Amino acid sequence: MLKKNSFTTLIVGVFVVYVLHTCWVMYGIIYTKPCEGNENCIEPYLARKPKLQLSIYTTTRSSITSETNIDLIFSVDNFNIDSKFERIVNVSIPKKTRSNGTLYAYIFLHHADLPLWHDSRQVHAVSQLTTYTLPRPEEINLITGETTTETEPHKAEPNVPGEPVSHWRSRLSLNVMADNFRFDGSSLPSDVHRYMKMIQQGKKIQYLPILFIDQLSNRMKDLMIINSSTVELPLTICYDKISLGKLRFWIHMQDAVYSLQQFGFTEKDADEVKGIFVDTNLYFLALTFFVAAFHLLFDFLAFKNDISFWKRKKTMVGMSTKAVLWRCFSTVVIFLFLWDEQTSLLVLIPAGVGAVIEVWKVKKALKLNIQFKGLIPAFQFGSYNKAERQTEEYDTQAMMYLSYILYPLCIGGAVYSLLYVKYKSWYSWLINSLVNGVYAFGFLFMLPQLFVNYKLKSVAHLPWKAFMYKAFNTFIDDVFAFIITMPTSHRLACFRDDVVFLVYLYQRWLYPVDKSRINEYGESYEDRAKIKPHEN
Repeated sequence: MLKKNSFTTLIVGVFVVYVLHTCWVMYGIIYTKPCEGNENCIEPYLARKPKLQLSIYTTTRSSITSETNIDLIFSVDNFNIDSKFERIVNVSIPKKTRSNGTLYAYIFLHHADLPLWHDSRQVHAVSQLTTYTLPRPEEINLITGETTTETEPHKAEPNVPGEPVSHWRSRLSLNVMADNFRFDGSSLPSDVHRYMKMIQQGKKIQYLPILFIDQLSNRMKDLMIINSSTVELPLTICYDKISLGKLRFWIHMQDAVYSLQQFGFTEKDADEVKGIFVDTNLYFLALTFFVAAFHLLFDFLAFKNDISFWKRKKTMVGMSTKAVLWRCFSTVVIFLFLWDEQTSLLVLIPAGVGAVIEVWKVKKALKLNIQFKGLIPAFQFGSYNKAERQTEEYDTQAMMYLSYILYPLCIGGAVYSLLYVKYKSWYSWLINSLVNGVYAFGFLFMLPQLFVNYKLKSVAHLPWKAFMYKAFNTFIDDVFAFIITMPTSHRLACFRDDVVFLVYLYQRWLYPVDKSRINEYGESYEDRAKIKPHEN
């Protein structure tokens, strides 16, 4: 017991150190010490309140030196740093871009009273307006054959399967750092330094306005296919000022997403990471980091105790075999659904590991023994004692009552989706119908265990340590349901588990511990009391 407690203490200790280290690193990013005194300080050029102009050009060239072969698509003459705006402009698509070429946007911030190309104090940034990615598979109605309607002229042309095609990034997000912050030249943050352009003003050094392009806002859901008939496409230009702390944080996040792609993560994987930052308020985002850390801790502890419980388990008395089978089935279905949806590996791998563990639990619950005779497996099922057979009778009775409600609902939902929802294939319809049944009615399969507890008037047979850790994670999932964008069915699934957990707690209070009853390891308290220690 001491060894197990020491291991748990070690894990909790490592977790605390990790959280404290993360807080320290985040504090170092958010907070920048200002320059004190007048020596070696870098002053903000914006403190002079110059009259500025914002100009955005498009070109097919990756570098420009003059006004030739560029098109002005947007301009703000009296550009106010503090004024937030969002504009939609139509951009003409050059022939080279329509033939799988690249189109760039050049954003200039310069003095309004000087020509752009003669302004030595202008700042600019470059962003690609096109990218290459695989088009989404076309979805059809499996009964009528009707395809997904797409607005012309952005409908995909026939292409080689698996071949990336050119897509239009319909959103361009710009930021200018509005803080009149005085940097210390001897300790200039390296992340901001690469975005700074400095000039000499007498004896003082000043930095020009820091122009930042928010690449995290470029989501895959905003992409539009470019084909040979595309003449022009809409571009949403968004501007907002940004603080120094948020700027540094955003730079680090963009670098992190870029690193993930360098390590082999697909654009879809990176896009899901972007969604955490873009679709979430900054304060909620900070909460998400801490919630995710606790979720990871409880997940590990629940995993450890669950494996330990089932490894030592000798009897299925008081345990619903049907509930174990259902958890295995639902976990495998969810894994196949995530695989069919090409979900991020960050989600897919843990789901796959969980599916393997649930299959192992089924083997333990059914007392299944697999022996190979050459290459042919032979399956042998163990026998149940009287108490286990009684539990099985209660379990079967509960499932009989449950089937009257569950099966019509699942079949009706599958038929409705077949008639009115479009899918990529029959396999996709089958997996979606199964996973919708899991999400919508999955909590009903937790009810047989409640019924068994009611009949036996006991909950001593349940893995309470693992159960409590999972319960904590259930409430953490409730927080995620508000913070992170997710399907409505998955969000409802988070809250439905809370109801079942509260009923379990009520049964825990209702049925006191019976010391004569056999526990989850096949032994009772009275049996252990009869075992006397050896006398020396």
